[in-house]
Amino acid sequence: MKKSKKYKTFRAIMLSIYLIAAIIPIYWIILTSLKVPSDLYAYPIIYFPKVLTLSNYSYLFSFAHFSIYFKNSLLLSAISSIISTLLSIFSGYALARYNFKLKDLVIGLLFFSQMIPAYLLMVPQYSMFSNLGLINSLTALGILYVNIAAAFSTIMARGFFVRIPRSLEEAAMIDGCSKIGALFRITVPLAMPGIAAIFSFSFINDWNELFTAALFLNSDDKYTIPVALYSFISKAGIQWGVLSAGLVVALIPTIIVFAFMQRFIISGLTQGALKE
Repeated sequence: MKKSKKYKTFRAIMLSIYLIAAIIPIYWIILTSLKVPSDLYAYPIIYFPKVLTLSNYSYLFSFAHFSIYFKNSLLLSAISSIISTLLSIFSGYALARYNFKLKDLVIGLLFFSQMIPAYLLMVPQYSMFSNLGLINSLTALGILYVNIAAAFSTIMARGFFVRIPRSLEEAAMIDGCSKIGALFRITVPLAMPGIAAIFSFSFINDWNELFTAALFLNSDDKYTIPVALYSFISKAGIQWGVLSAGLVVALIPTIIVFAFMQRFIISGLTQGALKE
């Protein structure tokens, strides 16, 4: 009993420390976004300002055209994530259910592709899309995001489909379902936690991606949020208030995605009780 109490106390202390460490940066970003300019550079540092302002948010949407960047990021991330998730369903299912020549090689190459740093591919990708006339295009960026997510999403989808018994699909086909019908009526609903996890990870990665977007986009009206936030850092200085306000706004979609997908993500990450 004493050991159990000590363990619970230790666990509570460690979780409290972790929670504080996670909350403090978010609190500081929100606080900085609400500070008046004089408080941003005050010394000693003001942790609890008496005066708060929304001027940074007003500047963000009135003069920095942040609504355009937000729309670009939202459309790009959502469409790319939906396409990569749909592709992963078919490719992951094929690798989970069918045996064919070089199957093991394909799976090995998918794993190997995750070891290649993305920076090594930027120069040939830029050259290829430049020849196609797709530089400074959100379409090109979307194709790249789908391509980047494809291997990881396929590996995850295969892992979820493998755990679903074939007998469920066979029973559905005996009742008159086609192979595609059994896939979308039986297998996909059972794998929905995993599919939701794939979509969430893909969306978050696309939403936060900076280096590829900064390389391919050079027009202000095509910027995504990460590129726009980076533009607030210049040789003249850093606009801390506006930058923090932009970070707060950028957090909203990720919070919404995790709020709606939380139970699916947790279920998907812990799924594994079923065996083929």
